[in-house]
Amino acid sequence: MHSDTTRPAAAMTDDQAATEAARIIADAYRPVPAVPTSYRDTSPLPSHGDMPPVVQPGVPPMSQRAVDAGRLMLTAGLATVPPGLIAIGVLIASRQADPTVIGMICAAPAAVAVPVLALARLFSRVAEAAPDEHHHHYSGPVRQEHTTTHTRGIFARTDNH
Repeated sequence: MHSDTTRPAAAMTDDQAATEAARIIADAYRPVPAVPTSYRDTSPLPSHGDMPPVVQPGVPPMSQRAVDAGRLMLTAGLATVPPGLIAIGVLIASRQADPTVIGMICAAPAAVAVPVLALARLFSRVAEAAPDEHHHHYSGPVRQEHTTTHTRGIFARTDNH
């Protein structure tokens, strides 16, 4: 019914137990086979100049500006997830999950943001183009001079008008 492997082992004598304990301890302190921790590349180096770059696995190399723009896009995209999930939850809870309604909700932020950004850009251009207006009030004789200085060239030549 039962195999011999399931039967409890016979009790060991003290000498057998001591021998088995010494074997287990010796196995525990036996050195582990050395695992290499470095690799020497034996491929030939170029005869002159630096070693050419080697493409590494993963994200391709990009400029810092491209990396910053990519992170900005990922962050902005991630920021739209919570409002979208809330909107979906409200639609499902109210049983109004109609594709037309979902389309209008998804298009509404872009439809509002584009004109607002265009107006902001227009107002900033108008503010830059308009000259500053200065009002000065004097109670005595006044002499006003307007001087424009242009310095050009390798050897500085200054023309005051």
